Amino acid sequence: MGRILVADSIAQEGVDRLAQRHDVEVRTGLSEDELVEAVADLDALIVRSQTQVGERVIDAASRLSVIGRAGVGIDNIDVAAATRRGIVVVNAPLANTLSAAEYAFALMLAVARNIPQAQASLKGGAWERSRFLGVELAGRTLGIVGLGRIGTEVARRGRAFDMRVVAFDPFVSPDRASALGVELLPLDSLLAQADFITLHTALHDETRGMFAAAEFERIKPTAYIINTARGALIDEQALYEAVEAGQLAGAAIDVYSEEPAVGNILTTSDRIITTPHLAASTAEAQDRAALEVAAQVLDVLDGRPARFAVNAPLLDPETMATVGPYIDAAELAARVASQLAGAQQLRALRISYLGEIGNYDSGPLRAAAIIGVLDRVRVGNVTVVNADQVAAEHGIRVEEDRGPSEEPYANLVVVDVITDDGATSVAATHTAHAPAGVRIVRIGEYEIDISPPRAPYVLAIENVDRPGMIGQVGELLGSRKVNVNYMSVSAGETDQALMTLGVNRALTPDELAEVAAIEDVSSVRQIDLT
Repeated sequence: MGRILVADSIAQEGVDRLAQRHDVEVRTGLSEDELVEAVADLDALIVRSQTQVGERVIDAASRLSVIGRAGVGIDNIDVAAATRRGIVVVNAPLANTLSAAEYAFALMLAVARNIPQAQASLKGGAWERSRFLGVELAGRTLGIVGLGRIGTEVARRGRAFDMRVVAFDPFVSPDRASALGVELLPLDSLLAQADFITLHTALHDETRGMFAAAEFERIKPTAYIINTARGALIDEQALYEAVEAGQLAGAAIDVYSEEPAVGNILTTSDRIITTPHLAASTAEAQDRAALEVAAQVLDVLDGRPARFAVNAPLLDPETMATVGPYIDAAELAARVASQLAGAQQLRALRISYLGEIGNYDSGPLRAAAIIGVLDRVRVGNVTVVNADQVAAEHGIRVEEDRGPSEEPYANLVVVDVITDDGATSVAATHTAHAPAGVRIVRIGEYEIDISPPRAPYVLAIENVDRPGMIGQVGELLGSRKVNVNYMSVSAGETDQALMTLGVNRALTPDELAEVAAIEDVSSVRQIDLT
């Protein structure tokens, strides 16, 4: 029997299931020092959101095999440290899907019909029926930002309420959206058309503060915004001011930039419904989270793969020896191809394994490519274990090809990102001579050489192949204090060439426009390798 510590309160059903097979102790409210002492002889640790499992705790866990998070987020677990120690981290991403979707709809109904305000008025001794005139959902347009698991369930409920459902999610295919009865729109169009806007997207650098003053100005003054995803998606001060100024009809908020949110400015507006992060707080969700995590912990302790591991499992030695070195190459090729494809709607991902690597299990390489193509939006925790599932949820078709090696490379990973505008192809390989062990060797028809981390950013400039082009580009960059770390030029089959320059910093949009304005330059694209 193994030893399992449950350090935060979880549903008793989960504890009972673990106790059937192992020695289980429930001790909540432990300090970091107490947890460090407790993990020394544990086989498994289960937490929710309260207990912090940092590197110090993980380093003290000499025989720990698995950390289970009875919930969705893993912000309180140092996954990188766990991975380095060979500890599997699992969570319960499906546990609160229905609870969160239902709660978003509950808030939508509450804000549409002024339910909390009407209750407070009546409890205060007033009978103000005319004051709380509401609006119906039927016939209105529901705008969903983020069409993942929860957004999908909200979409289904919106259609049941006879709403027109539109969504913004550049990583969901039109076919997937169409199957759900949802119309995909650019964000600006969604903001202009939606009567109710509900947020279900992940929080990362590109979405932090994505709803601020400029966005609120584009929304109809009769519209409402609902947030049960992450508080930092919204500039709270700007939302408060927009509602108070009548730019929005109202809002319903369950999550905040800092929690507990006692004293948050949003709680001071009578036109904003605020609740204390309750979207996942149902008995059913807590039961599901406990049982999902318990099942996975038992699987790991029995030597089986976990269903929702958030870090990569070990590969067998033979596969690792051959395929392992090309995992980073697959991710890099996909990440670069995704950036070069731009903001076009993603339809499919094609991965070709050329050489000996095509004879082995392609799962790790396929997962790495999916991780790379979704890197810009950081869709949840995409790992080798759940990459196929995440791609399917977003309607991304993944195709695989195998073929013989192409000289002079023993093995090559070629990734094609397919959008409405066609395919963007990038090839990468592993080489011991590159600083990071991987190189981009082809973009489209052009043979090139990009080796991170020799430079954090790369400019890919397609231009007419004529004398003087390198000098013009170099002179412009030098005048803008941009240092060129390396460069290469590859001629195409026509009179075009591709110039790639590794540079020390990202160019601003204005600077990129200046490069694009050089005579005979046909396109300029910037690649972030950081």
